[in-house]
Amino acid sequence: MADPGQLAQFGMTDLEVFHALDRLNVRDVDYADLYFESRVSESVSMEEGIVKRASKSISQGVGVRATAGEKTGFAYSDELTKKDLEIAADTARYIANSPKGDRSLPVPTQRRPTRDLYPIERAKAEVATADRVALLNAIDAEARRYDPRIKNVLASFNTEYKVVAVATSDGTLIGDVQPLSRLQITCIAEENGNRQVGSFGGGGRVGFAFYQEENRHLEYAREAAREAILNLSAVDAPAGVMPVVLGGGWPGILLHEAIGHGLESDFNRKKTSAFSNLIGKRVASDVCTIVDDGTLPFRRGSLNMDDEGTPTGRTVLIEKGILRGYITDKLNARLMGIPLTGNGRRESYQSIVLPRMTNTFMLAGESDPDDIVKSVKRGLYAVSFGGGQVDITSGKFVFSASEAYLIEDGKITKPVKGATLIGNGPEILTKVSMVGHDLKLDNGIGTCGKDGQSVPVGVGLPTLKIDEITVGGTQRS
Repeated sequence: MADPGQLAQFGMTDLEVFHALDRLNVRDVDYADLYFESRVSESVSMEEGIVKRASKSISQGVGVRATAGEKTGFAYSDELTKKDLEIAADTARYIANSPKGDRSLPVPTQRRPTRDLYPIERAKAEVATADRVALLNAIDAEARRYDPRIKNVLASFNTEYKVVAVATSDGTLIGDVQPLSRLQITCIAEENGNRQVGSFGGGGRVGFAFYQEENRHLEYAREAAREAILNLSAVDAPAGVMPVVLGGGWPGILLHEAIGHGLESDFNRKKTSAFSNLIGKRVASDVCTIVDDGTLPFRRGSLNMDDEGTPTGRTVLIEKGILRGYITDKLNARLMGIPLTGNGRRESYQSIVLPRMTNTFMLAGESDPDDIVKSVKRGLYAVSFGGGQVDITSGKFVFSASEAYLIEDGKITKPVKGATLIGNGPEILTKVSMVGHDLKLDNGIGTCGKDGQSVPVGVGLPTLKIDEITVGGTQRS
């Protein structure tokens, strides 16, 4: 981990940074910070056995912010000089509409995060292009070996190595090194004119060796191929209101989108969330407990600290059906008078901070997963999801299942295609009747979009039963 006091890697001295903060920390400004970031991103992608794209990008800059009441002044610069920093500071203060004035600045304290959730050295985070290509070639061969009906393989491997430092007007100077990688595979299968797709992937704040351990990259390839071949025999999904069983792991994306965003504090401060003003009230069945936890080692959504320098934590959002809290950044926590949870996140130094999820999942329950399936006379078993849409204000959502099966007389039977789940997040939580003891986190592929910004996240879910939900399909039940 880098020494957070070493601003020299950004070409800045402590004195220059504190001088810029002093220009921000004036009358009417409630809070100000500087966010320094240096990032190296690399990507290689393959299609039809050929490397189609290889890229490397390097970026560096600083975001400068001043908040006054509900107003936020923000400016950024990709030039890290004393003059550019001062211009950005004056611009942010001007946007926040705060006049110049004298205000004492606390003596900054230099700190390391109190933990290291992803101790990956830079040498292990950097991967030679030849090694990346060899990995993708092996994946392509393994997927085609799985079944001759696999006609095309698309695979990409992406890495990022980010160094950040945050200086704040409340006396904090802290830094972190944040590695990140992801391997994604899509297989296309074809038989008698029927073409189907299967996808799989994984990653996290891990090094290249992670994908080679126990031939994990080949396992990913086989799983993507398996899903594509499975979908060749899938029948049209039924339509109508029916019970649905969600499998563990990646189906937690439904939880993330349909419920998680509604628990972000900015939406609730503005009263635009379906969960506004419901703290302490029942919003789910008593078998539902949902947390957001940014402290899980090596997970894609984990951080030693958020992008405001606050340590991440484990926040209980819903406890046995009762809404306990929201996830917050400094601005919304202050304005709402609620606890700070360490969820202030931004896509880059060019972006403003927003309250965002880290790893969001439902805790394990007491039911046996087999018993959950056996309890369904006729319904759907959804194992994996593709795209989806959600309306934060109403909580309404639509999600497409990329792998799903019929449940008939308590048994998982035929695979189905074209299934969509249609419902309302808060309403669906009240219809969860059984939660399995098999909590599983996703493999590390999640990326969350909000207000034009994308950040890495994690999701998770045990097997659970929703008593009734609208399923969209082409076959009438």
